Amino acid sequence: MRIWSIHPKYLDTKGLLALWRETLLAKKVLEGKTTGYRNHPQLDRFKESNSPLDAINQYLSIVYEEAVSRQFNFDLNKFSKISMPIPLSVNQGQLKYEFGHLLGKLKNRDLRLYHQYKEAKTIDPHPIFRVVNGEIEKWEIV
Repeated sequence: MRIWSIHPKYLDTKGLLALWRETLLAKKVLEGKTTGYRNHPQLDRFKESNSPLDAINQYLSIVYEEAVSRQFNFDLNKFSKISMPIPLSVNQGQLKYEFGHLLGKLKNRDLRLYHQYKEAKTIDPHPIFRVVNGEIEKWEIV
């Protein structure tokens, strides 16, 4: 399971589809509707928020918006719209790590995107995240 901290605009089609599926699974975990992945480290940041379900729904809404912008047909009924933003933080080091991880995937799957992003000077986070100074997150499996 990978719930990216980087903005979903960077993901290729395969990555965006996987993110949608995996985040929907994460939502089921937070709802207590599945026994698998309950202790997955990437869920910690959502679990630590004041409202984990609202946070994951807000995350999904951004993924949904990206999918719609690409004319994908994702199901709007799979998540709830959240009116009050729930900001989470992500370390700058985590963002850089994830972007490098994505570049490795793109090098094999989508050379056009790889060349488009490989020289990026700034990396936009998923809009739910506020970037703070710090290294790779403690929950990341390196």
